[in-house]
Amino acid sequence: MDVEYNMDHFFMQRAISEAKIAFEQGEVPIGAVVECGGRIVGKGHNLVETLGDATAHAEMQAITAAMNTLGGKYLTECTLYVTVEPCVMCAGALAWSQIGRVVYGTDEPKKGYTTIPHPLLHPKTKVEKGVMEEECRTLMEDFFKKLRR
Repeated sequence: MDVEYNMDHFFMQRAISEAKIAFEQGEVPIGAVVECGGRIVGKGHNLVETLGDATAHAEMQAITAAMNTLGGKYLTECTLYVTVEPCVMCAGALAWSQIGRVVYGTDEPKKGYTTIPHPLLHPKTKVEKGVMEEECRTLMEDFFKKLRR
């Protein structure tokens, strides 16, 4: 297996751990970590219900934490790992941060940024999707099944 594959799985597993925290707190189970230079510089999970803030998405939490850790507003050398495809709002924040790479687990067909016909991410941002897709998708499905009982 190649190094990038192993790193992607390692950091996606950390994002899944964040999503599980959200699940346990009754939040939509989305988790994110920002990696830079082989270490986690920011992490987060959804806090929308907890904070009563529609913008408190996992990606926003992780981006803010990473910028604080690194002391700057650009994340060009960083990778965001997130369990679910970012929404339009988060994609905009990722574009402004000039994140170098985005890796996500499962698609979000209703509100994901790819539902918009024009590009939202920074032109230099590389995207990888489908990393640990089944685990990420199952977590979301389990959450919404539990919610509908």
